[in-house]
Amino acid sequence: MNDIGPNIWIYAALLVLPLSALVARRVPFLRVVTMLATWGALFTILALVVAQRERFDPYLARVTSVLHLSDQQVEGAEVRIRMSGDGHFWADVDLNGTQRRMLIDSGATITALSSGTAAAAGITPERPLFPMVIETANGRVSAKTATVATLRLGNAVARDLPVVVSPAFGETDVLGMNFLSKLKSWRVEGRTLILQPNHPAN
Repeated sequence: MNDIGPNIWIYAALLVLPLSALVARRVPFLRVVTMLATWGALFTILALVVAQRERFDPYLARVTSVLHLSDQQVEGAEVRIRMSGDGHFWADVDLNGTQRRMLIDSGATITALSSGTAAAAGITPERPLFPMVIETANGRVSAKTATVATLRLGNAVARDLPVVVSPAFGETDVLGMNFLSKLKSWRVEGRTLILQPNHPAN
């Protein structure tokens, strides 16, 4: 599904308004072009700011939804996530009522949370009898196990999901295969990740 088309028409419509006003006033052509370029730059900057901040502000989230600026959309029974500029897929996730931006990594066996995210979501790591060491892209790190009561990504919900928690993860939270395997299906089409839950939630 092409997400670019609707945005182009919206931006074009917004740019036509100042252009029409300038033409009606018979402003010189060069000045029209300069002002049009300025308006275009302003709208582009606004779109980027709104797209980055929408996960922090519910009002901005509504704006991005209307303008199709959000990189995560629920369409029917599916959740569609556009690839980020860094080549990865990032999802807006609800952990026990706490909002976080998480990296989706099919190469990670289990979902991993930073200590800060676990604390914010009220997730208490278990006290292991023996130290737990896991392999990561940055080498071996010590971690503790825990359970997320409710993890929601769009209309996909996982309950009592096992996770690992460690301060070594820094500020990065990762959705691993133990979440993806709970879905009915998941696939990548072009630059879009499509998740289909077994039982879509409202």
